[in-house]
Amino acid sequence: MNAAAPDLLPASPSTGPTLLPAAAYVRMSTDHQQYSTEHQLERIKEYAARRGLTVTEVFADEGRSGLSVRGRENLQRLLAVVASGAAPFSAILVYDVSRWGRFQDADESGYYEYLCRRAGLAVHYCAEQFENDGSPTANIMKSVKRSMAGEYSRELSVKVSQGMCRLAQRGFKQGGSAGYGLRRRVIGTDGRPKGVLEDGEQKFLAMDRVVLELGPEEELRIVREIFEAYADRGVGCDRIAADLNSRQIPRLRGGPWTGVRVRTVLRNENYIGNLVYRRTLCTLHQRPVPNPPDRWIRADGVLPAIIDAGLFARAQQLRQKRAAGHTEGELLDALRDLWHRRGRLSAPGIDADPGMPHSSTYVLRFGGLVPAYRRIGYAFRRNVCFITVRRQLRTCRAEFFQALLASFAARGVPVAHDAARDTVTIAGELTLAVVFSRGRRTRDRTLRWPARTVLTADLTLIARLQESTAVIMDYYLFSRLDPTPAVILRPKNHLQLDAYRSDNLEPLFAVTERIHVEGAA
Repeated sequence: MNAAAPDLLPASPSTGPTLLPAAAYVRMSTDHQQYSTEHQLERIKEYAARRGLTVTEVFADEGRSGLSVRGRENLQRLLAVVASGAAPFSAILVYDVSRWGRFQDADESGYYEYLCRRAGLAVHYCAEQFENDGSPTANIMKSVKRSMAGEYSRELSVKVSQGMCRLAQRGFKQGGSAGYGLRRRVIGTDGRPKGVLEDGEQKFLAMDRVVLELGPEEELRIVREIFEAYADRGVGCDRIAADLNSRQIPRLRGGPWTGVRVRTVLRNENYIGNLVYRRTLCTLHQRPVPNPPDRWIRADGVLPAIIDAGLFARAQQLRQKRAAGHTEGELLDALRDLWHRRGRLSAPGIDADPGMPHSSTYVLRFGGLVPAYRRIGYAFRRNVCFITVRRQLRTCRAEFFQALLASFAARGVPVAHDAARDTVTIAGELTLAVVFSRGRRTRDRTLRWPARTVLTADLTLIARLQESTAVIMDYYLFSRLDPTPAVILRPKNHLQLDAYRSDNLEPLFAVTERIHVEGAA
């Protein structure tokens, strides 16, 4: 009897009730022990054991801010699994509301939780004193907790900002690069100097401070040369940059000198010994906005001056003169005078002349240089229709991606857009490259749309544009497995090529839609 008993027992060593699988999400923005991922996970597992759950997968974002989902790769991966409809767990366990996020818009936190509930997954806040059961009490508590989490970040931001302002007033550098001709030196709590930070490096200890010191004499000489050329000899920023590049003068971060980088040197008060902080305001991952000069934090005379204050003042007066507002008549008169003096007009020529407003001023005031040229009767020799088409294409591209991302969001599919490469990552897995192809005439005046698929992307969507416009006609969707690296489209194509064609994006949404397979692991 006893010998036969083992054959009748189940294969599993546990005879208790089956535990439901659950996923744990943990996040830590600092190294505080209270919110360490190990501490969170320990509490989550205790909670799971009491509720008949077992943690089968952990999504951890360490050293990540909770202000947004941007940069939180594992939260994005978790939401992608949820949106797929095939999550291998039945619940999501989070330490508390603040670990889910400190979003400045409390509704954003509720939206991500709603996505989970819509997929049939409950979200548990394991360290909270309320049950997240959808009751009115729970909803009120969650709303309060979400607002408190966002308010904590706002209050902490104010305290940190005030502390940085006090340190800046004492002459300590607060973030950012040193600037050409300067170096960042770390100072310990005992006042003793430590090492010099290279470009991109950060101090190791939070209590250490950073001060600016002079760099190599060769760089200091270049700084003086830039100010003297601009303020005393009237050389424009673009011409100064071209001269530095021709002499192969290196920059700290590499790359060539440009007019913008020369202007950055010209407005830097560090070169007359002053430390200026808070020129712009950027709080809680928002876009930086200019700060009025009367609200800048200043510490004058905290480092040795590289140039004379009078030379710096002359450079600023000339910069202000060029940046001052002009009437349309004054702008056109200056452009006409430059035409008569030089015999021709161009953007580099305008920017190189110290007495002229920058070419961007004409672009903003007249909608481009060509319209300004026409106002003074200057005949532009080149065919400039491509400029209008290029501007239309930028608008078309921006509107296309805005509509594409909105369509994926409406379907509950998380996507990430890389504007620099015109690529979209779908659900954290598939990569989609978008190629815009403009119609062009060949020598025999036949119309062609040349394009190439992106072999590094899983899918390539070719948007075919009308001739000489930026209006999308149709789409061609190719997979990386298709043997079509180079594509030349015609007004009428053979059937094998038109099999990839569609008038809308529905084939794309159908291809990227997740399908649940019964019995799949």
